[in-house]
Amino acid sequence: MKAYESAFTILIVDDDEGHVELLRRNLSRIALGNPLYAMNDGARALDYIFRRGEFAGRKGADPLILLDINMPGSVGGVEVLRQIKADAATCKTPIIMLSTTDDPREVALCYELGCSVYITKPVDPIQFIEAIRRLGLFLQIIRLPENGFGAVTASAP
Repeated sequence: MKAYESAFTILIVDDDEGHVELLRRNLSRIALGNPLYAMNDGARALDYIFRRGEFAGRKGADPLILLDINMPGSVGGVEVLRQIKADAATCKTPIIMLSTTDDPREVALCYELGCSVYITKPVDPIQFIEAIRRLGLFLQIIRLPENGFGAVTASAP
């Protein structure tokens, strides 16, 4: 395996600190060595992706995003998805939606907007941990482009 195939960054965007910690801990347990960043706010995540504000100098390729749908504030997960997929420079960024809702309309909307995968977070903690383990196994085997998804070609941070 080439270094770039496993070195992509994973951005977790979720306002539930418990879920973020479970994701971090369980992805690390299966020896997923990818850099992990977490944000609890959709607006801040957009700044990171679009290299604005405090992230204006961010180097490296765009991350794979694990994105919660229901977040407080004016920019929820669906809007984050919509903006990323609407921009030519970021539209190929892989986004895995994570949500406690399994409403078929919500699932359909996310796929229509371009999400890569939609995962329903189980309410039961044991089932949630198992879902994260399976997600981690999936992330171990995926391959992403060497130079990222958009026009950015710099090396990872």
